[in-house]
Amino acid sequence: MAVKSSLIRRFLIWRVKNIDDKKFMIFLSILIGVVVGFAAVIIKNSVHLIQNLLTNNLGTQDHNYMYFAYPAIGILLVLIFTKYIIHRPVGHGIPTTLYAISKNNGKIKKHNMFSSIIASAFTVGFGGSVGLEGPTVATGAAWGSNISHFFRLNFRQVTLLLACASAGAMSAIFKAPIAAIVFVLEVIMLDLTLSSLLPLLFASVSAVITSYTFLGMDKLYPIEITQGFDIGQIHYYILLGILTGLVSVYFSRTYKSLQKWFDRQNNSYSKWIVGVSVLGILIFLFPALYGEGYESINGCLSGNHDHLFNNSLFFNLQNNIIWVFVLFVLVILLKAVATSVTFGAGGVGGIFAPTLFIGANTGLMFANIFAYLGIINLSNSNFALVGMVGLIAGVLHAPLTAIFLIAEITGGYDLIMPLMIGASVSFATTRIFERYSVYTYQLARRGELFTHDKDKVVLSILKVTKLIETDFLTINPEASLGDLIKVISESKRNIVPVTDDDNNLQGIVFINDIRNIMFKPERYDSVYVKELMFMPSPTVSSEESMEDIAKKFQQTSHYNLPVIDNGKYVGFVSRANVFSAYRNLLKKFSED
Repeated sequence: MAVKSSLIRRFLIWRVKNIDDKKFMIFLSILIGVVVGFAAVIIKNSVHLIQNLLTNNLGTQDHNYMYFAYPAIGILLVLIFTKYIIHRPVGHGIPTTLYAISKNNGKIKKHNMFSSIIASAFTVGFGGSVGLEGPTVATGAAWGSNISHFFRLNFRQVTLLLACASAGAMSAIFKAPIAAIVFVLEVIMLDLTLSSLLPLLFASVSAVITSYTFLGMDKLYPIEITQGFDIGQIHYYILLGILTGLVSVYFSRTYKSLQKWFDRQNNSYSKWIVGVSVLGILIFLFPALYGEGYESINGCLSGNHDHLFNNSLFFNLQNNIIWVFVLFVLVILLKAVATSVTFGAGGVGGIFAPTLFIGANTGLMFANIFAYLGIINLSNSNFALVGMVGLIAGVLHAPLTAIFLIAEITGGYDLIMPLMIGASVSFATTRIFERYSVYTYQLARRGELFTHDKDKVVLSILKVTKLIETDFLTINPEASLGDLIKVISESKRNIVPVTDDDNNLQGIVFINDIRNIMFKPERYDSVYVKELMFMPSPTVSSEESMEDIAKKFQQTSHYNLPVIDNGKYVGFVSRANVFSAYRNLLKKFSED
């Protein structure tokens, strides 16, 4: 072990001397891109293998009663894996990454380097109603975190590598390298400098090339655009944007409400029983809710609604237009429930696929309504696309990501204007009702969402324990003024902490407050420290966040605040030291 540590230390020293940071970060970004690309390939192939084994021999008219059992089996395997093999929860991909940046110095557990792949394969392969982008991001971020800590990178470099991993994951899983970079800037990244852009590009490109090599270069959701943008239909795109915004609000609130309910339950197996029971019933009645919904989305983009009826009890009603709209509404509303209970039961997955599914169905339903009413024949594929972009923009609060992602995964760049209209209107509608996305609301609720606020991140990194000054000479409250004068003569500070024999802080004495009696020897034996001290307010603790301490300095005129832990005196933290440390760290963050 000692030999291994010595070799690592020698390599790190050699690296610092021979490879500058910028070149080394480019090398690491390419490495991360390739690793994440392989992770995406493994996740995709694992899920498709499991799904094919379970459903490949099923005809479209057959109703598979195993739809009720498959999700329960898959999520039970996840629970067994997490409890008895890795002995800890896997966590959700993108929120885990955001938390690592905001509160954990970019550290992610080593088990996430493989656990998300296994857990998501069981969850989605057996029919869990979630996607694969979250676990891919979690896997990539874990590799980025552990590689960066192996090479002793600073926080800014760790954050950049996590961003590269996230970009690579999105690029590989969706084959959308441009959207991946936009996603990082919009959702993940703390701050972008010129030196950050090149590693992001290399990570995204290397990941998508890896994905192309093993999964092919086909579009994820290919579409043939037969009707371009008609400016005379702009009001329909605006209406669809409003509708998708409202559906996004419904999805977000359903997801948050059900997550809160599951969070209040203490027993993981109780949550599993409730979650898989609801999920099994939903998938049994509406098989379109099974898994990612890849085929259903492609059906919507071609104007086909057969997925609503295939393998279901309603198969013989597919020519009844009323039942078509009833199933559209039910599938759209219940997909949010299915996704939420999949997570609540213990499943692992992502949010993108469910939002794409709901968006495609919402857009197709919207176009069909106007056609059925005889008002206008709208392009099914165009409005399914705009529905997809609207749901991503609304649910994830990421309109730019939505625009570029949908354009890339479908080849729909010719419809960039309708996509922009749908994304912007949906996002604006959602923001009226929802301040935070499904990714960020839990962190924001706990005051831990800092990834888009450089000031908060810098303050969160600063630790009180490293700024405590302990060179203050203390005195007992029963000491006399004469004793206090002796302490003052030896001290270099203008504050004297007063502590008892057990080091409990009793108060402090400001030298300026006693100048009127300092030079009166006749009072040295008759005046006691306990008569001169006062209890300072506010005080701080070594466990307190630096943001709270900065607020206390801002709200008071104090230059020093005493640090007290469980009543015990520890030292002082000064306004000057906090400001100096903040400026130095902020400078490191902003270096290009």
